[in-house]
Amino acid sequence: MAAGQPGVSALGLARSENPAIPSLADIRASARRTLSVEARGLAALGEAIEGELGEALDAAIGLVEQAKGRVIVTGLGKSGHIGRKIAATLASTGTPALFLHAAEASHGDLGMVTQDDTLLAISWSGETSELGDIVHYAGRFGVPLIALTSNAESTLGRAADIALVLPRVEEACPNGLAPTTSTLLQLALGDALAVALLERRGFSASDFRVFHPGGKLGARLLKVADLMHQDTEMPLVRLGTAMSEVLIEITGKRFGCCGVVDDAGKLAGIVTDGDLRRHMSGELLVTPVERVMTSSPFVVDPFEMASVALGQMNRRPVPITVVFAVEEGRPVGILHIHDILRAGVV
Repeated sequence: MAAGQPGVSALGLARSENPAIPSLADIRASARRTLSVEARGLAALGEAIEGELGEALDAAIGLVEQAKGRVIVTGLGKSGHIGRKIAATLASTGTPALFLHAAEASHGDLGMVTQDDTLLAISWSGETSELGDIVHYAGRFGVPLIALTSNAESTLGRAADIALVLPRVEEACPNGLAPTTSTLLQLALGDALAVALLERRGFSASDFRVFHPGGKLGARLLKVADLMHQDTEMPLVRLGTAMSEVLIEITGKRFGCCGVVDDAGKLAGIVTDGDLRRHMSGELLVTPVERVMTSSPFVVDPFEMASVALGQMNRRPVPITVVFAVEEGRPVGILHIHDILRAGVV
């Protein structure tokens, strides 16, 4: 590069020969300004919810609840990226949803949309031309259309059955061009819609587990029943059993303990290594189990979250490493702390 010639970026855009390099203080000040501008935008959204936007949101939630089909979210550009996230959040929280690319819709993908569905179209200006065919399709076939826009009088806003009109806010971009605060508001209102529907449907952590079986989140949502050992794997003896047989059961099942059941099959007690140490004598092997066991042991529900069970085990006066799961007093499984940790539950 010749001396004095301005530099060129990777995109071919001219830059200053001696650009001013922002200091760390300048960078942090810029970050604070961005967050401040976006925080004001969110505050304006919160205020709008108290008025007409809130009423429109109520109507949108009612419309989605009554629909037999899915929520089809569509948009283009940054609004499209936000739309993908909204569709994913809806789908993972109990509201069937998918994303429809606005440009691809005109080339066959409109076939995804049925009259049982509800369309959620996102455009800050409300004038995204690629949404035109989708709006026309919705009107022609009677597909309910919800608009997420900042302009109620736009083409999209006027065509929609329900318009979720966002407040006009300042973009965090210093040029006022790059969608920043505007996309944050779109995402925030999408989250508000998804969470409200979640709560209206009574969508629980157990339901959430169905859609999130993998990864750390899936592990956190595992139930005791998903991890416990059942049937012949459980170390169990009946009341009246001699301790010589109890020791054989403990050794054979390798949980370091043994449950004791009564004639009705209900858990009456448990024998642990601590019980054995406390009753160690020459007559231990011929002693009936009920004279050694700990009565009314700590148990868990098989449908309890494994993470909750782990916390309860750790919070015992003397932390325990194994616990029986019972239903109506009867043992249905046994869970070791190693089972929980191997599954990634922490």
